[in-house]
Amino acid sequence: MGVILKEDIDYVLSDGNIPWSAFHGSTVLVTGATGLIGGVLVHALSAAKEKYNLDMRIIAHGRNCEKGEALAYRLGLDYFGSDICKPIITENIGDKVDYIFHCAAITKSADMVEKPVDVMSTAVDGTHNTLELARMARCKGFVYVSSMEIYGQTEKREIRENDLGYLDLSITRNSYPESKRMCEMLCVAYAAQYGLPVKIARLARTFGAGTPNDDCDKRVANQFARKALAGEDIELHTMGNSTANCCYTFDAVRGLLTVLLKGNTGEAYNIVNPAASATISEMADIVANDVCGGIIKVVVNIPNDIERCGYAPDVGYILNADKLMSLGWSPRYGLAEMYRRMLADWQGQ
Repeated sequence: MGVILKEDIDYVLSDGNIPWSAFHGSTVLVTGATGLIGGVLVHALSAAKEKYNLDMRIIAHGRNCEKGEALAYRLGLDYFGSDICKPIITENIGDKVDYIFHCAAITKSADMVEKPVDVMSTAVDGTHNTLELARMARCKGFVYVSSMEIYGQTEKREIRENDLGYLDLSITRNSYPESKRMCEMLCVAYAAQYGLPVKIARLARTFGAGTPNDDCDKRVANQFARKALAGEDIELHTMGNSTANCCYTFDAVRGLLTVLLKGNTGEAYNIVNPAASATISEMADIVANDVCGGIIKVVVNIPNDIERCGYAPDVGYILNADKLMSLGWSPRYGLAEMYRRMLADWQGQ
């Protein structure tokens, strides 16, 4: 583990706002553990287990068995690989599950256009199956990891948790945000009908240390970082007018833990650093000039088949984080530092 990643995990563990003793003697399931959010979360939980002697069982769930088994071996976790669209058999993980973080989802923009049925079935069926497991196991807490994309199109400048905008159902790419909305409704329904203590976390664009340096990951923050690492110009495939609401990886982990242990049942919470909000174009300039010192530049090259790229429609809003901050959480890192720490982590620092 590099210095940056260790610093960030220590930063999470030193958060006095998180009642770590709640995890003592518990079993925690993290779906999507081989993805970005699930991955950094299990790293933090594993470190907390050791530091605070929590006698906690951590189960990492994912669809990539080879990657998941390697992760579990490295961190000393239990690993359970299966298709989240199929019911989760309790015999495979045991009857006792106290807390669940449901992070599993298809997040590639191109898949939202080319495989919308897969995107929606993974979201809705996977969430239903995970909620059923939580109901049968009588979980103490459940966090559904949702997305800021559920807000859709709105003319409001500042977005709070009850400000839902318009989603055009004739646009295939909206398979992702619309299915996220349905999953949130399922969570609220399970809370109302079965008394399940479900909370919803609406993540902003999340990146930083712990983000895999994967050439196949086309998310804009990762592409900018790879260009910076290679010393190459940043190429925008749109005019970059959409606002990027961002949050650092381990600020997001602290947010998820706070929502689980302090949030109200059936309610949603934005996890975002409002100060780390900028248009895509402005974010590219921050990377080129503030992070790279002007040795690279930003160019615009819009492809002819832009519709197939799966870019989300432009949004101009800034997410409000007051509700989560009222629970004692606050973000630490702004945009430039988020990139610096991610790049340092990629370089093994």
